Amino acid sequence: MRVLLSTYGTRGDVEPLVALAVRLRELGAEVRMCAPPDEEFARRLAGVGVRLVPVGLPVRELMRGQTLPSATDLARYRDELVEAQFDTFPAAFDGCDVVLAAGLGQVAARSVAEATGVRYVYVSYAAVHLPSPHHAPPPRPGWPEPEAADNTRLWELDARNVDAQFGEALNSHRAALGLPLVDNVRDHIITGRPWLAADPVLGPWRTAPGLDVVQTGAWTLADERPLPADLAGFLDAGSPPVYVGFGSMAPAEGVGGMAVEAIRAQGHRVLVSRGWADLDLLDDGDDCFAIGEVSHQNLFRKVAAVVHHGGAGTTLTAARAGVPQVVIPLQLSDNPYWAHRVAALDLGAALDAPTTTVESLGIALKTALSPETRARATSLGGRLRTDGAEVAARRLVEESR
Repeated sequence: MRVLLSTYGTRGDVEPLVALAVRLRELGAEVRMCAPPDEEFARRLAGVGVRLVPVGLPVRELMRGQTLPSATDLARYRDELVEAQFDTFPAAFDGCDVVLAAGLGQVAARSVAEATGVRYVYVSYAAVHLPSPHHAPPPRPGWPEPEAADNTRLWELDARNVDAQFGEALNSHRAALGLPLVDNVRDHIITGRPWLAADPVLGPWRTAPGLDVVQTGAWTLADERPLPADLAGFLDAGSPPVYVGFGSMAPAEGVGGMAVEAIRAQGHRVLVSRGWADLDLLDDGDDCFAIGEVSHQNLFRKVAAVVHHGGAGTTLTAARAGVPQVVIPLQLSDNPYWAHRVAALDLGAALDAPTTTVESLGIALKTALSPETRARATSLGGRLRTDGAEVAARRLVEESR
């Protein structure tokens, strides 16, 4: 069996598909992946025996700086990505039995799958990306922010924005392939039976009209890498520190420094993860330590709390470790959704990034660092599934026979 996995985004978009690929290969499937051409993704895929089919520009180039590209630049990048997909996908899909596409940016995947007779499956990593009266659409940078009184109307306006960006290009290519035109690009990409790769406790799906969602659990792999010796030494030298990191994202100006100041003010040591934003220490104090890429699964069990941007992977890893969280979400994708889930489950606190101050961070940290919050986080951590990728791999193989 041959499987093509496809996504375009940061590490948080690629890593779940890596986990799925590993489980698929264990079942005897041949796997290849369409993903951005960033060197770290190529190395990661090579390490698990999966061939990378590069599509689009390196994502790290697009994420530089503390602000996203302008609306005009984002629109151009999206148009170029669609063209790159229609150029690359036909050869990449050749000989495959099934294509699994992750994310709304996979505009061409279903059409090329239809034209080549390949089964198509769409997956989301968070419920907020799927239309539902129970929540509003996620923030979509570069597009007009829809305004309405209820969620159903907001999703209707969201579909119009998607159509305005992709409708003409998609239907032009579909016509060239001899396929019928579509009148709702978003719902065409998502299909009526999308998969949801999110933990049912941490990020549950509530039944919504028109969608038969298959929730498999989150797709992850065990990361048993030992911590670097210098980091282990810092951890052993004092009380558990508070971790601060924003992954592939750059925090709003000053937020990283405010977090360090607020943590120190409460007498805690600090771990700063450099991430793609290349965060660094404020000074040379021995109570603060900067780290690069390490195993979060190993590290988070040893910290007092995790301060982060609300990425799906970081939220899940912290929750599984039973550690309290403070989320300072960017107004981007599913970050606000995961911040809301952390607050709703009383696993810590969520802040509004543009209005974050040292004082508000201090209050949030007091909530997160309380014994009651730690107890709730520990209790929930033991209820989260770890077999999502295996469940999804078996289902994909069985349904594609």
